[in-house]
Amino acid sequence: MSYNAPIKDMLFVMNELANIDAVSALPGCEDATRETAEAVLEENAKFVSGVIAPLNHAGDKEPSFWHDGQVTTTKGFKEAFRQFADAGWQGLQHPQDFGGQGLPKLIGTPCVEMLHGANLSFALVALLSDGAIEALMTAGSDEQKATFLEPLVTGKWTGTMNLTEPQAGSDLAAVRTRAEPQGDGTYKIFGTKIFITYGEHDMAENIVHLVLARTPDAPPGVKGISLFIVPKFMVNADGTLGARNDVHCVSIEHKLGIKASPTAVLQFGDHGGAIGTLVGEENRGLEYMFIMMNAARFGVGMQGIGLAENAYQKAVAFAKERVQSRDLAGSAGPVTIIHHPDVRRMLMSMRAQTEAARALAYVGAGIHDIAHHHADEETRAANQAIYEYLVPVIKGWSTEMSENVARDGVQVHGGMGFIEETGAAQHYRDAKILTIYEGTTAIQANDLVGRKTLRDGGKVAKHLIAQVRATATQLGELDGADFAAIQGRLEQGAADLEAVVDFVLANAKSDVKAVFAGSVPYLKLAGVVLGGWQMGRAAVIAQQKLAGGDGDQAFFQAKIATARFFADHILAQSTALRASIVDGHAGVLALPEEMF
Repeated sequence: MSYNAPIKDMLFVMNELANIDAVSALPGCEDATRETAEAVLEENAKFVSGVIAPLNHAGDKEPSFWHDGQVTTTKGFKEAFRQFADAGWQGLQHPQDFGGQGLPKLIGTPCVEMLHGANLSFALVALLSDGAIEALMTAGSDEQKATFLEPLVTGKWTGTMNLTEPQAGSDLAAVRTRAEPQGDGTYKIFGTKIFITYGEHDMAENIVHLVLARTPDAPPGVKGISLFIVPKFMVNADGTLGARNDVHCVSIEHKLGIKASPTAVLQFGDHGGAIGTLVGEENRGLEYMFIMMNAARFGVGMQGIGLAENAYQKAVAFAKERVQSRDLAGSAGPVTIIHHPDVRRMLMSMRAQTEAARALAYVGAGIHDIAHHHADEETRAANQAIYEYLVPVIKGWSTEMSENVARDGVQVHGGMGFIEETGAAQHYRDAKILTIYEGTTAIQANDLVGRKTLRDGGKVAKHLIAQVRATATQLGELDGADFAAIQGRLEQGAADLEAVVDFVLANAKSDVKAVFAGSVPYLKLAGVVLGGWQMGRAAVIAQQKLAGGDGDQAFFQAKIATARFFADHILAQSTALRASIVDGHAGVLALPEEMF
């Protein structure tokens, strides 16, 4: 079964929840109309379902391989990436000045979801290039932009992010790769980087590595890290490729999932030093790398949503075909398993969580566009703060969600889910990495507590909670048991999230470990409540559409039913999460180390 993009739901979220009309009213976004969005999404859906999705299973069975320093990707990947780049998909969200299409993030985000939903391993090469482009757009010199941006935006070249080292996983203060100035504006780079996604491959003629390293007189810790461009091939003044740089792939990893994506070990400087150029100023590398990381973290959240959608589609198709046992209400013979209540529960859980995460992410994309394009500086700053609060939630909650959805997908298949040929197991294996790379869920949660809640005294969090309550009030104005149920759950969720934010603010200085013991549950609570908020908004709009006789009535009825399920089964978890955070921290820290 191939991947089918859920365009109807995507457009509903873009138009009704993320407010594409407000985005198209922004300076520089005038072309981002509803009509443009629909045309772009339909074209992208055709491309990913026809070209990219058919390579997904093949990549799992015949992954990329390394030989003598060279990586050969799965058969078909190279040709598919050339079609992807030539069609302009790499540059969809990037400036026209560098060969892109200049469309806002709100239109680009569904395309990112589709690409990852169709083929996670393939899509990673584009994700890393997007991050490199963002970093160079922000911190690169005019010369660096002129040299590297157009080839990256057009997909002629690809980009990587080089942070991790054998002794320095998430702790970047331990980075040892060194950069020695040569006196001519260049540096020689020496060191080893691991876990480098698409660090070596055969899909583009050059690879632009962005590398964290230390200069000789750098201060210790994260304050002494600089960022360097280290291309696989040196670039001549006229833009043509020159000599091979001293950066080499010495192996690729053998992994649980995303097997077609080559994860490289890169060695810099074994033959005299890899030539690099400084991005921005010395000792500000982590600041610049965070630009890449924030772009990639949002993208990884979309990976989770795309994978969850594919896993859900596969589970629904199987449940409608697999005949097993009689209907509990009585039947003459065996029925398809979609008739069984627990299978229906799992499918509804998969659907509701995926739709909620999609809605929250797309709303975040629209907020990002306002933060970057609005004419008023204060409005831009306020929306940027909201977007930054949402990024760790979108990354952390959506990826944890995708792992749960993929697990349920295997469970719906039963024994056949454990058999590789159905494809359900691949989704489960692929999903696991999403909660780990670009910052584990715990790192996202630490960011949510430290940088996004404590730093502004909970201002953004309280602003969002107020909006959740406003939606609950709207639900209370509608007649019907569904809306009353969603309203009640949403009000309780808002109260639970507020209590946790207050707990974080009150205890961070006096008992910091107690606060961070509940950081991941806090992130999950934020995702559950804010996702429930979007589902509540969707239910209100769906009811308005039904009352007006607008559009696809069955779609709107399903939207209300799915929102009700989310409220009853997912949002209902908020009180337990609150208790685990506010009251449960003692149990986390109760045992001394020697008792484990």
